[in-house]
Amino acid sequence: MIDMTALKAFAEPYYIDKDIMHNMWHIELVQRMVERILSLGTYEINKEHLLLALYFHGFIYHDEEKIRHWLQEQGYSAKDIETVVKIAWESQRSEVPETLEGKILHDAHVLEGGKTYCMVKTLITGSVRGQSLEQTLDFMEQHVLGANHCYLPETVPLCEEMNAYTEEFYREIRQGIQ
Repeated sequence: MIDMTALKAFAEPYYIDKDIMHNMWHIELVQRMVERILSLGTYEINKEHLLLALYFHGFIYHDEEKIRHWLQEQGYSAKDIETVVKIAWESQRSEVPETLEGKILHDAHVLEGGKTYCMVKTLITGSVRGQSLEQTLDFMEQHVLGANHCYLPETVPLCEEMNAYTEEFYREIRQGIQ
């Protein structure tokens, strides 16, 4: 069983200096979407692995060894550690997940906050990075439009709706500032 106090104490420092769209609130939003996805489907999953990977997905790419060490200290088996690390990696937007837990976490990461959130997150993140609106829209055109994909039957239509909304919003804002 997960010691949530220990998990949060371990993970929070990795999110403390992140921008407002990638801090611990981001974890809460993704977790809410995980719960929504689970309510839509009938999946038999390892919820503990999924929850651990959720907390690690935002820093797995920099601190995988520290995560592995912490999991080992918590008494997780080598097999559990490998699985949690795999799921955390699979949650990255650019990855194609193989495990069911990875698909759930990946899709929740893509869909966090609902269909309008992708646009909001991109605009806020661009602003936090000091980009002009034009630079943020260029980034969006190159890296966001058409880049979001989901893999579960329950999430594919939600992703399609989000992508259509994002593209329409993008076109309207581009036309409005020209």
